[in-house]
Amino acid sequence: MTIPNKHEKHSTLILTHGDSDGVCSGAIAKSAYPDSDVYFTSPLGILDELQLADGYKNVIICDIAVDETKCVDLFRRLEEIASNSNLTYIDHHPLPDKCISVDWMYHDLTVCASELTYKVFEKRLSRDMRRVAIYGAIGDYYDNTPSVKEWLRDWDKRSLFFQAGTLIQALIYSGRNYDFKRKLLLPLSHDIIPTEIPNVFKYAKEGADLEEKLRIHVKKEVRTLENLAYVVDPNGYMSKSAIYAASYGRRDVGIAAEYRYKRNAYDMSMRSRGTVDLNKLLRRITPQFGGSGGGHAAAAGARVPKESFEAFLREFNKAIGEEKRKVKVD
Repeated sequence: MTIPNKHEKHSTLILTHGDSDGVCSGAIAKSAYPDSDVYFTSPLGILDELQLADGYKNVIICDIAVDETKCVDLFRRLEEIASNSNLTYIDHHPLPDKCISVDWMYHDLTVCASELTYKVFEKRLSRDMRRVAIYGAIGDYYDNTPSVKEWLRDWDKRSLFFQAGTLIQALIYSGRNYDFKRKLLLPLSHDIIPTEIPNVFKYAKEGADLEEKLRIHVKKEVRTLENLAYVVDPNGYMSKSAIYAASYGRRDVGIAAEYRYKRNAYDMSMRSRGTVDLNKLLRRITPQFGGSGGGHAAAAGARVPKESFEAFLREFNKAIGEEKRKVKVD
């Protein structure tokens, strides 16, 4: 649990994801509610983190996908919170079929969480906070939406992409350093440019150096099946490793897998460069191997037990081939 120093509760609790879209969403929400406490969480950790919600007048959740295996319990807990607090759940990930329609959820598959958060709280925000939403959009590959393209006209696009790239690289490099992310989020909520925030530029440079080493490593170590390419224990950024695996493996789907000793399981990051819907396939296939998975159509993640890893890859490879054939027929 990512709890900051103990202090008296404010009126608003913000729970958000720790990636660039989540941090930017959290910064926008904090800009709307300056007197708020911010914590970082994940789809697998959200239920535990919600124990923090008691006593808050407002509870805001940003960019946290609803895990299919926790959907029923999560919504039951959220309904309890909504009965005592003003609950706002903002997300753009595909929802499990079990999810019910609720008035406290703002959901849109076509935009990033940062853009959606800005729109939800727009009346409480400075217009300049749009550029923080743009940072999040660039980080999540949602910078081609109608609103973001319109907002980009008010800025020098080159400068925004430089600031966004610096922020994204620093956040990826920082990993689970939530103390750094909290310290970054506060000035970001005041629309301070990333290069003016302590350690951001330093982390971005170190991250860029690490990524170049990672790229060369993946190029040497990538393995391929008929429809996917993968790298095991790349010792670096998982999402970037998946991208490079697809590139150097010359496949539409790239996978980076890392063994987690404590869980005796492989965590995977996946990227699709074609028409394959990773989210749909993972939600169907991972439970067959005692795992879980999901995300976006082109960017997703999964976890399967170590003993099922090879069998999962073979089945997933087969399913990708079947999906590609369906698309050709259609």
